Amino acid sequence: MEEFLGRNRDAKRKRDDVVPNGKASDFDLSVLEAIEKSQTPPEALDARTLKKLVLAFERRLKDNIAFRLKYPEQPERFADSEIELHEELQKLKALAGAPELYPELVGLNTVPSILNLLSHDNTDIAIDVVQLLQDLTDEDVLDENDEPARVLVDALVENNVLELLVQNLLRLSDSDPDEMAAVYSSLATIENLIEVKPAVSELVCEKTKLLKWLMSKIKVKEFDGNKQYASEILAILLQNSLANQKRLGQMNGVDVLLQAVAMYKSKDPKSPDEAEMLENLFNCLCGLLMPLENREKFLKAEGVELMIIIMKQKKSAYGSAIRALDFAMTNYPPACERFIDVLGLKTAFAAFMGKVPINKNEKKERYQEELEERIVSLIASLFGGILKGSRRERLLSKFVENECEKIDRLMELYMRYSNRVKAETDRIDQLEFDDLEMDDEEIYIRKLEAGLYTLQLIAVILGHLWCSEHPQMRGRIELLLKQQKLTKKDVKDILQEYHDNIGDMDGPEEKERSQAKIQKFISAF
Repeated sequence: MEEFLGRNRDAKRKRDDVVPNGKASDFDLSVLEAIEKSQTPPEALDARTLKKLVLAFERRLKDNIAFRLKYPEQPERFADSEIELHEELQKLKALAGAPELYPELVGLNTVPSILNLLSHDNTDIAIDVVQLLQDLTDEDVLDENDEPARVLVDALVENNVLELLVQNLLRLSDSDPDEMAAVYSSLATIENLIEVKPAVSELVCEKTKLLKWLMSKIKVKEFDGNKQYASEILAILLQNSLANQKRLGQMNGVDVLLQAVAMYKSKDPKSPDEAEMLENLFNCLCGLLMPLENREKFLKAEGVELMIIIMKQKKSAYGSAIRALDFAMTNYPPACERFIDVLGLKTAFAAFMGKVPINKNEKKERYQEELEERIVSLIASLFGGILKGSRRERLLSKFVENECEKIDRLMELYMRYSNRVKAETDRIDQLEFDDLEMDDEEIYIRKLEAGLYTLQLIAVILGHLWCSEHPQMRGRIELLLKQQKLTKKDVKDILQEYHDNIGDMDGPEEKERSQAKIQKFISAF
């Protein structure tokens, strides 16, 4: 509280203006003691007590405005009113315990008054408001209170909470612990708002400079908590928003993220929090690679080469680099061509054959499974992007060398994922036997989660190999199927299910092309 008395940064007044020599006067200390003694257990919140809280808050706010206008050059004259306003803001935090009263709070037209304080000359008052907003929108508070939550969030957005929060972010310092905490609270509030109202994700990027601010934090070389949280918020903003992905791409986002992950090409994060940040950065990069124009930027910025270097160094970013390459090469032949031209096949197939580093911080089995799924997807992307010419021959030749060992590996993975999907299908059948019926879509999702998508991609790769009409590869595939007591029809059935469930997210023409390609494999088998 003593600290609170002296802080008034945006009015450019020093602490000594209010508290001479940095020490509270006897009068100031007596005020603090009185406040501490007056703190009593809060009343149970209902509509009546809410009105009392709001009236007290509005009265203190009015007093503070009046004193500041009357004594603009004498901060000691309005210091007491600032303390009282601070106390009323603290009391409003009790509302988080009664979210059912949020519509009543909105009805009392208190939201504009609270939000206006985000621009208060005293940064501490603005920090109080940020912390209050974080408490009121906390995920645990809003859980199972959907309608009251929506009422509050709608009112906040309508009263420019996004613009005001980001404006406040821009004036907060990274060197002050209290202000760093306020940065975290601001980002947490934005995250909470997105959780309740997903449209906020695009609104905040459209109306404010949040993306620019987040990028400035990610550019910082040293790791800290705010850089970690900035990476997490950025990943959320990019996750399901094509508009945000394109917007960040136009802001040089691809280069910034490549520079950020490049710091870890030959070193590992020093802590679990830093490791989480690195994963967030790769999530951002993968989200950013969804629009075609950003894949072009990734290629131009030598992102393919950087990812291969990261894989060769075999540090903790190894698996994330594979994932980023897969995103970059999906439906984008130039990236596939560049990957082969810069000798990426050797590195990729080392991963495919299981010659991968084990992350000590991960459970070995699950880590290897994730790498397998990613490298299978990457190889399927390569086959989809390289359809003819010498590059295609180089890719196919990898499955012939060393007595077709990579086809052996492919069939090993085929059997593992096939068994997992079969086990899940049996579980679903048992559930339906117990009268817990699921629709076709739910069943399909359950099977995908059990590994069906990876199994489908393996079948697609087998389709590419079979359609090459290479006698040695065909003979090996037939032999391995026979050894497992399988037939080509088993592969065809997987391809048919894949064919029937191809979506039209990339448009009806792309869906038709994809289905035609799979139909070609089905016919060839």
